[in-house]
Amino acid sequence: MLLGYHNRSRIIDNAHRGVSVAGARVVLVDGRVAATWNVKAGTVIVTPLRPVSGADHTTVAEQGWELASFLSDNDSQRVQIAVSPR
Repeated sequence: MLLGYHNRSRIIDNAHRGVSVAGARVVLVDGRVAATWNVKAGTVIVTPLRPVSGADHTTVAEQGWELASFLSDNDSQRVQIAVSPR
């Protein structure tokens, strides 16, 4: 969806359309791109693109723990979530 369609406005804000072209891995919250993620030194690092509510922050962290565990063959559950932009 991020790469295949000219109009991506249903899932990503125009201000952040470039993340798909750059090949960024994205986090969806309620079906919309809310953050990017990558792995550095065994830690899943989530960088919000817009404010994320407390409940959504918790859910993203939980999914990050599962991803870190999967990627590390159950050796790590480290997740770092950057401060949401205001």
